[in-house]
Amino acid sequence: MGLAIEAVNLTKVFGIFKAVNNVTLKVEEGVIFGLLGPNGAGKTTTIRMILGLLKPTSGYVKVFGIDVTRERKRALNLVGYMPQQFSLYEDLTVEENLRLYASLYGINGLEAEKRIRELLDELMLAEYRKRPAGKLSGGTRQRLALAAAVVNRPRLLVVDEPTAGVDPPLRRYFWEKFRKLRDEGVTVLVTTHYMDEAENCDKIALMSRGSVAAEGSPLEIKRLAYGGDLLELEIVGNPQPIVEEFGFKVLSSETRGGVEKVTLLVPDASLVLASLTRALERSGVKVVRAYPVPVSLEDAFIRLTASSYSLKR
Repeated sequence: MGLAIEAVNLTKVFGIFKAVNNVTLKVEEGVIFGLLGPNGAGKTTTIRMILGLLKPTSGYVKVFGIDVTRERKRALNLVGYMPQQFSLYEDLTVEENLRLYASLYGINGLEAEKRIRELLDELMLAEYRKRPAGKLSGGTRQRLALAAAVVNRPRLLVVDEPTAGVDPPLRRYFWEKFRKLRDEGVTVLVTTHYMDEAENCDKIALMSRGSVAAEGSPLEIKRLAYGGDLLELEIVGNPQPIVEEFGFKVLSSETRGGVEKVTLLVPDASLVLASLTRALERSGVKVVRAYPVPVSLEDAFIRLTASSYSLKR
């Protein structure tokens, strides 16, 4: 797979404030890549540099191998952008906005009309085609903004906080669309501060205070935060000899009603659960329950960024 985005050592300084600090991202084609972090983490500034809307103080960006600073127009012909704030013309109708955006990409005449009809149907906007954008509901505006962002059939779609302030059904709707686009070969770069919805990404970069704290798949991020998977056992008997034999770390242990609950740190819970349970049973330990402990990205984010936040206080 080639690289849709190659951003190397990106830094952006505003006066004495360093908004983005030495960020390197390499996003492969055909994935959903998330920039995850709280408001003020540097996500929007980073994507604005990727799009060439802001010039980096240092570092460089390439989109599909094209230097964005030197050939911005050529690069942006391959990109669709849905900004955080609604930025379409409120006095133009839905259809007029889409026609305008199509023309900006050189799509006119019958080709434009065909593409607009496709988007009106696909994004459930047909009934609003003659309505001014300023009179649309918030959710319908977001669907129109997405339609405008993909009118040119981009190879890279950049969406900044697309689900901020929208209701859960619309959030689900957008992620379904992003997955559909990914399956069609489009690379999707999405920023979000919703930790739960970042689980939909193929890969994520956790941003904190302008820097990347960790990068990988959601599962890799969770394992990085804890050093592996968490496995919980409810047992009767002494598990210590078997646990030591496997080389697993005991994180906690408590006994209630004659049953001991033990939390272990293991490399991969799915691979060791069955063999560990069998070994315990053979050694005379009764296994009442054994199960992986779910870890959220929010938990992982807090663990991976706790030191940087505490040092700043």
